[in-house]
This record gives sequence, C-alpha cells and structure tokens, in this order.
Amino acid sequence: MLTGNLVRVKTARNGRICPIYLIRDSELWLDVADSLLLIFRNGVGMTRGEIEADIDELVGEGLATLAHRGLAKVLEDRAEFEVVADVPPETVRSKVFTAAAEERKRLRAEGRHAPFVRSAVLGAVGKALGVEPEVVTAALFADLKDENRLLKFDDITPQRLIERYNVALAQAVLLRSVLVTAEVRGERPVRYRQLFRQLKFHRLLYRVEGSMEQGYTFQIDGPLSLFSATNKYGLQMALWLPTLLHCNDFRLDAELRWGPKREPRNFHLEARDGLISHAADTGTYVPAELNAFVERFRHVAPAWELTEATDVIELGRDGVWVPDYRFVHRVTGLDVFVEVVGFWKRSSLERLLRLLPKHGPKRFLLAISDRLKVDEEALESLPGQVLRFREIPNAPELAAQLDTFIAEPRGLGF
Repeated sequence: MLTGNLVRVKTARNGRICPIYLIRDSELWLDVADSLLLIFRNGVGMTRGEIEADIDELVGEGLATLAHRGLAKVLEDRAEFEVVADVPPETVRSKVFTAAAEERKRLRAEGRHAPFVRSAVLGAVGKALGVEPEVVTAALFADLKDENRLLKFDDITPQRLIERYNVALAQAVLLRSVLVTAEVRGERPVRYRQLFRQLKFHRLLYRVEGSMEQGYTFQIDGPLSLFSATNKYGLQMALWLPTLLHCNDFRLDAELRWGPKREPRNFHLEARDGLISHAADTGTYVPAELNAFVERFRHVAPAWELTEATDVIELGRDGVWVPDYRFVHRVTGLDVFVEVVGFWKRSSLERLLRLLPKHGPKRFLLAISDRLKVDEEALESLPGQVLRFREIPNAPELAAQLDTFIAEPRGLGF
C-alpha cells in the first residue's frame, strides 16, 4: 500500500481526483522497474538502510521521483525484513550500557583521566556472552528499522510491478473515501458470490440493490464515514478493490474528503481504465463437467427451465447466498434454488448447513459431493432436499427430486 506522501494525483476542474497511472508497457518505466527489482534481488542479506541508500542513488530526490519511490514501496511490501543477530539486541544493549557505566565509575574512583576504551567494554561483554566483540557490535542496534536485514524477496516482473503500482495508487485514494458505490454487470453467480464473500471477509459495511439479470449496485461506507475513522477499516476497503478488478464490466464512484482540510472530492474507476488485479482469482473455479451436466439436464428434464441468473438471498447478519442455479417449473412457475457443493467448495458447506435452515428460501436443494465426507445427521436437519453425487450431479436424479416439490402442497405455496 502506498503511503500518503507517495500518492500522485491531479485534480480536475469538476473536483475529481485523477491518479497519475503509469503506462504498463512504457519502455522508460519498464527500465526503472527493472533497475529497482535488481536492487531487491541482489539485496538479500543487506540491511534496509543499505537498500534505501541504493534506491536514493538510483532515483535521486524531489517530486519527480514520487513514482520511482512508489514502485520501491511496492517492492518493499514484497520483502521480508527481520532482525538478524546472534544475541538478542536488548540483552546486548543492557550489558554494554551497564558495563560502560561501571567502567566510567571505576575510572573516576581511581582518579584516572585515561580515555574511555570502547573496545575494552565490548570485549568484556563479548567474553561474558561467549561471543566475539564483532558479534556484540553487530547486535547492539540490530533491531533498529534501518538495521533489519532482507531475508526474502517475492520476485515479480517489471510489467507486473507497474500494474501492481497502479492498483496501489487507486487503493491509496480509496483510503480517503466517505462512500463508495460500485456497479457490476453481466457476471456469473460465482463472481457475485466472490464479491459478497470478500465484502464479508473484510468486514465492510455495505448495502446492495439489483438482480442477477440487471447487475448489482454495492454501496460501501468509507473509512471517513465512520464516527471514528480507522486506518484498519480503510485498509480493508482498499483490499476489496482487487476483487472488483476481476469483473469485466464495473463502475466505481467514491465520495472523498481530500487533503488536510478534507475538502469534498470524487474519484471514478471503471473496467476500461485497464487496472489489472494482482489478487488470486479464488472461489470462481467451475469444473468443465458441470457445463455438461447443465446440457444433460436440459435434455432430460424439459419441464424445468434452468438458469444461472439466481437471486441474492439474505442470510440474516451472516451475509448472503448466491445459489448456482435457479430451476423454474414451466407449468406452475414454482422455483427451486440449487447449489452444487463439490470438493472445490469445501469451505462453504459448513456455513450453508448452519444458515440455510434459519434463513434459506422455502425451496432449495443442495447437491453434495461424496468426497466431502459429510455426516448424514448434519443433513437430516435441513428443510431442503439433498442430492449426493460422485463426480457430477446425475441429471435424471436431480429432475426427480425437483418433481417432488411439485407433488408437495407446500411446494405450491399452500
């Protein structure tokens, strides 16, 4: 994450804050990124102060170097620094300062005016600790930030560094937000499920409107909208942005409070701006076999219309549920929500078993993989139906279970 002093923006006449992004395929910036990467690649074992000195030598000083230092900050966040010392620095300092005080006291008591001998004190402390004087010297201030040593660096390509910098710049702007409105259109249920799950994971305060067909509008309270603005909440909001960037069609508008006087400003971001997410696209995996299942079901059960455009179902205070499919009986109009819980959704099963009995819709069905080893007693309490399967759900078996909803009076809403 970029710190405030590294944020490069310009303010348009309409009050819009416009981040000054780097061109991801610019030869100039690719060369700069490559040079900075070399410093960190070759810096393993060096102190933070030595690495910062190399960066200063490369980029110089002044406002013109903000982007360079922003790129370096992104790299620093990918580096692992630790205190490297054979003896705990606190222990060394305590013994050295005590020994030095005693040596000065002894010299005064003897009436001697000989100069204080630093090496003698370090040697005495080293002897007491069983190490060489050089080890004492190295450990004395090893826990200071500039003395921390680079142990590990998560490497990256120059172009990916530029892409990551651009996202970090947008994230830094969002830290000044009061309200963020994000519109997402034309995504599959797995993508919407990912967005909702990340909102909950980052504990963001939000409201949502819309439908799967029309898309959804998320209104998220920004950190500056809270009674007590917190850096932690702002960071959580910024961390949600890379998930939004995975969407193919989105618009984000943020109301900001900018600068020392927190003047009203606004920020706009959309898919065509070309920011590329660095976050892993987790939670959207769909086995190819499921597409075959869908086609098979449509062939064997023409009485039911299958669609992936499901509703978003509120689950009390525990977020929402975005089912995989919605099945509508063509004659009666009755609908049933279906979730296929395969091995790729292992983490979501416990949550569904806990919340669907309390907050789920009247008609739902869980198709659960045998590979998940679910206790049958846990399934008996579900008000909805369960279909077990090995590799993919069996289309005729699912159709037969859906037909039972038609046969039951409660399935017709009586």
